Amino acid sequence: MKYQIQKYSNEHYKEWNNFVAHAKNATFLFYRDFMEYHQDRFEDNSLLIFDEKNYLKAILPANKVENTLYSHQGLTYGGLVLNQKTRLQEVIEIVHSVLKFLNENSISSLYLKQLPNIYHESPSDEMEYLSFILNAKLVRKDSLSVINLETDFEFSSSRAEGIKRGTDFGLEFKEEQDFTSFWNEILIPNLAQKHQAKPVHSLEEILYLKSKFPNNIRQFNVYKEGKIIAGTTVFESDFVAHSQYISADESKNTTGSLDFLHNRLITYTFRNKKYFDFGISNENQGQNINQGLLFWKEGFGARTIVQNFYEIETKNYRLLENVLI
Repeated sequence: MKYQIQKYSNEHYKEWNNFVAHAKNATFLFYRDFMEYHQDRFEDNSLLIFDEKNYLKAILPANKVENTLYSHQGLTYGGLVLNQKTRLQEVIEIVHSVLKFLNENSISSLYLKQLPNIYHESPSDEMEYLSFILNAKLVRKDSLSVINLETDFEFSSSRAEGIKRGTDFGLEFKEEQDFTSFWNEILIPNLAQKHQAKPVHSLEEILYLKSKFPNNIRQFNVYKEGKIIAGTTVFESDFVAHSQYISADESKNTTGSLDFLHNRLITYTFRNKKYFDFGISNENQGQNINQGLLFWKEGFGARTIVQNFYEIETKNYRLLENVLI
């Protein structure tokens, strides 16, 4: 089967979003309103793959830097997005067509940032297999700390003690619609002091995204005597609640504010999800792990899954031509 590759343009807006809504390996981050909040920072080069009957079969959220196409660098994850009915043979043909198209258009490499499989609606490791066939270079591997909420996970004694301290201090847990106090009083000062960094999303950007995705982006704060002392911003998808930002003031070890907060989220707010994802504890492009942060996450019962990053030479599309026998 022959496939036609088209670069995304505004005329594809509805078709793209409808495909994301019914894909087997997508989250709300792939909707155009999320991808385009920072369009000034990236040269969008997302692709749509149509079959010979002009049915949309796959999409690739992406941006271009010189002669490399990246799984969109403004997103936590990416990769080839597929519908429920697409079988492995079709994926082989689709990837062959995409790589050949890129190669013929002077794109020498494709950098894939895979979607962790806890976010899949149904099995979707086709690109993991094809990365092997294509002699892809594994350039990074991150470890995510994830709780399977459908198992009998247990909190450690240190986390239980922190939760008790929070209760004894009379801490208050609230979901808020406004992110201002968390951003300005907790998150921005902490990142500046500890890491000389800023949040990936500015306050204006996260408020904009909240307005577009009110059910997916949620803010939970902890207060002591009416003053904010901790919070987390959660990105909620169909199966996963992910703490995108976690931060607290200097009293966290005394008050147990973060333990208190995450106990409420894990035990009550998101108890009916399949997974709670604390995200990575990696530094240095996956080469190192923040031991203290990992210890804290695993104290809630979180265990490790991985996210793979591959670099594929587009000229290797020929390696897919003799896979099927």
